[in-house]
Amino acid sequence: MKNTNIFKLGFIINPISGMGGSVGLKGTDGREVLKKAIDLGGKPNAPHRAMEFLKGLNGLKSKIKFLTCPGYMGENVLNESEFCHEIITDNVFKNIHGIYDTNAEHTKKAAKIMKDVEDLRLIIFVGGDGTARDILDAVGDMKPCLGIPSGVKIYSGVFSLSPAAASSTVLQFLWDELPLIKSEVLDINEEAYRKGKFISKLYGYLLTPHSPEYSQYSKLSSPDTDQSNQDRIADKIIEDLEENVYYLLGPGTTVKAITDKLNLRKTLLGVDLLYNKQIVAYDLNEHQILGYIKQGTTKIIVSLIGRQGFLFGRGNLQFTPKILKLIPSSNIIIIATKFKLASIPNQCLRIDSRDAKLDIEMRGLYKAITDYDEIRIIELK
Repeated sequence: MKNTNIFKLGFIINPISGMGGSVGLKGTDGREVLKKAIDLGGKPNAPHRAMEFLKGLNGLKSKIKFLTCPGYMGENVLNESEFCHEIITDNVFKNIHGIYDTNAEHTKKAAKIMKDVEDLRLIIFVGGDGTARDILDAVGDMKPCLGIPSGVKIYSGVFSLSPAAASSTVLQFLWDELPLIKSEVLDINEEAYRKGKFISKLYGYLLTPHSPEYSQYSKLSSPDTDQSNQDRIADKIIEDLEENVYYLLGPGTTVKAITDKLNLRKTLLGVDLLYNKQIVAYDLNEHQILGYIKQGTTKIIVSLIGRQGFLFGRGNLQFTPKILKLIPSSNIIIIATKFKLASIPNQCLRIDSRDAKLDIEMRGLYKAITDYDEIRIIELK
């Protein structure tokens, strides 16, 4: 480690990120969507994710000083975790009276101020792809940044795999063990996303500390040539469907191929319910899913995120820890095309359910259906 007394780090929390996930809104961009998330019972999870991250830095607490935002955007969790910190006092933050008063302009203003602090080593932010976009707008390539995943959409490569992974990355970075690379900031059109259309674009690049063990890769979409493989997987799934069993169908084109074969409509990016080869409910949220689980045997059919390898925790937050604890791992049916599986570094699955204990409990070997007559045994870790 360099001969220095204190490491100064920037710390920004988007406290409302991820609130739309469990209630099926697929994001919280915009005040109207945030209001709807609140009305549906969505709860903030970003402060909890921030606390998980800070816990991993406890061993270096005496060597770190954070520059952060007032209240819910950083100050509160740093007070609770007893880390040394300095608060940004810009007037833009004076209109924040509650957790739901924060917005993108607050994030951008904080990042701009941090960018100009010469001895600040790294800007750490808690949020999703929308937050990463705001950070990029403010910082460009002038200061290294690292994302802690807490949003619904976390497809960019600027994030660590989890809060604990972010802690490890920061420690390695401060020991000068990690290179800086340009990582992709991707973003999607949330309005189109809610209508079942996945429209993403490369927004730009942020400088990030890169750890092969702890860094997330950006999402890779399935190519059109995957269609025939998806169709054969769908044929196998349909052949094996059981009567009087509820099947929760996760998002994505690989799962949608099943309903296409059955000539049924499916929400591309939502969780729908299949029962006796008919869709009986569309675009379910956590509360609705729990209601069906109580009615009978329930299984999940889910695919993984290309290149990232995430099975749960990226784009399907409707499958909350509460739900995953009620469904045995033997009732989770994983489907993945050969291309998608080959795109995953180290050929392993990931989970970031927002419950670190559950993530550990779910680790192990799983069967993935990769073709009509082919399966792969793959590790979730």
